[in-house]
Amino acid sequence: MLNIKNIDVFYGDVQVLQNVSLEIKQGEIISLVGSNAAGKSTTINAVSGINPCRRGSIEYKGQVISGMAPNKIVDLGVVQIPEGRKLFPEMTVLENLELGAYTPHARKKRKDTLEMVFGMLPKLKERERQLAGSLSGGEQQMCAIGRGLMAKPELLMLDEPSLGLSPVMVQTVFKIVEDIKKQGITVLLVEQNVKHSLKVSDRGYVLETGRVVMEGTGTELLNDEYLKKAYLGI
Repeated sequence: MLNIKNIDVFYGDVQVLQNVSLEIKQGEIISLVGSNAAGKSTTINAVSGINPCRRGSIEYKGQVISGMAPNKIVDLGVVQIPEGRKLFPEMTVLENLELGAYTPHARKKRKDTLEMVFGMLPKLKERERQLAGSLSGGEQQMCAIGRGLMAKPELLMLDEPSLGLSPVMVQTVFKIVEDIKKQGITVLLVEQNVKHSLKVSDRGYVLETGRVVMEGTGTELLNDEYLKKAYLGI
């Protein structure tokens, strides 16, 4: 479904990604893990068209999307839920969700998608008239996920969805990720929470200083001695 081939990405003169390659098959949950500033967010921003590639290419379902405008990439079914949620705090939960149905395709199915989102995330139904800025951190993350689902993605990219949440809420977020896969949506999960993300993933890639240094199934990576010492403190 997604094929990232040997991409280099720069911020000005500073190279952030070096020869990064990864692939995602339809129906998978793929984790991109690593420490802070490893280049994880830059990778999905490159897929979204926010950070252009200076070298290499990104293909989605056989079509080259590197160099394409971000809104056109969303039209194709590639949707990102950004780090920090980026909700509109002075708008209600319902208004934030409805804004997710931005594309013509999503707009036509907005009512049905909203019912699906409320079914998956019933807390949002309870809070639909509440201002998004008044929600707890966990509820805001649910709202951000719901808004992403409203865009009718085929590939959903989540950037640090567990960041700053309580341990109980972290468990809930990863359960939601598994439920999203059951809806037939492919997931690219960017996380510093290595243990939880690899547990729910079919496969994973480890980024260090802008390079892919390791890949394998979620189980293989969790059992890798280097990864245990470097990221799990074992």
